[in-house]
Amino acid sequence: MPVPEVPGSVTGVKLVVQVKLLPTPVQAAALEATLHACNEAASWASSVAFEKDVKRNFALREHTYDQIKDQWGLGAQAAQHVIKKTCDAYTTLKANLKAGNLGKPWSKRYRRAAEKPVVFRPGGAQPYDDRMLSWQIPDRTVSIWTLHGRVKGVAFTASPEHLARLALYRKGESDLLHRDGMWFLNATCEIPEAEPDTGTEGFLGIDLGIVNIATTSDGQIMAGRQLNRGRLRERALRQKLQKKNTPSAKRRLKKRRRKEARRAKDINHKIAKHVVAEAERTGRGIGLEDLTGIRERVRLRKPQRATHCPGTLVPGS
Repeated sequence: MPVPEVPGSVTGVKLVVQVKLLPTPVQAAALEATLHACNEAASWASSVAFEKDVKRNFALREHTYDQIKDQWGLGAQAAQHVIKKTCDAYTTLKANLKAGNLGKPWSKRYRRAAEKPVVFRPGGAQPYDDRMLSWQIPDRTVSIWTLHGRVKGVAFTASPEHLARLALYRKGESDLLHRDGMWFLNATCEIPEAEPDTGTEGFLGIDLGIVNIATTSDGQIMAGRQLNRGRLRERALRQKLQKKNTPSAKRRLKKRRRKEARRAKDINHKIAKHVVAEAERTGRGIGLEDLTGIRERVRLRKPQRATHCPGTLVPGS
């Protein structure tokens, strides 16, 4: 669907909208077989790229395209996306190594990443373009390509806000992924960015912290008590289950993983929306303190590290 023209827009902002798929057992089996085949083919293509040191799209395609189609039964579009995904993974790895995100060249972590091929998880994300995936947003269904042919009428659920965003701004690829027994589609949306309002009257200053997540220059305090209590509770429960180490404890650990991160993200998102709404209401801009590199500049005791985990200092948008 074309992106509508918005008066005064100058550039676009790319956002990802995640929707949850609700496939039937038959549909889920087809999706699972397809995703496993794509990631298995990507791991094989990755080994070829590593051995031959061929990590550019068109060059790697010469070595892998025909075999991916024949051995794994992928269509032309799916095979090309598998090869592109493999090349993108090596591009990302190279950037992380260069930036020092994986440690120094002599560290174990650096060597583990650099000295062996990239491997893809069976449920890892697989890109789909508009030839392989079509959206029926009013019906809340999608039609998606699989190894067993086109599967139509796969239901999905999303909030009204996300449905509107998909209908107006969805553009480009969507990623299919399987996580914790659930199916998701991550759709890319290009939203026109309005020209900044130059008529602001001053700025609303925001001071970020741990005890108080955010404090505005108007004196309003967004306390972090709820977030910190939840973090301590989750940490204690996690340690208890890890110490118990029974099959039921492992199942419970698996079920609760990422729960703390989701809670922190939700609280941060609510705070950020409140701050933006207040700035819009008063016609002011937002001024944030510069925290760039703070986690690299400070040394923390072990109990403090979880408190300073990424995503808890800066309100999410």
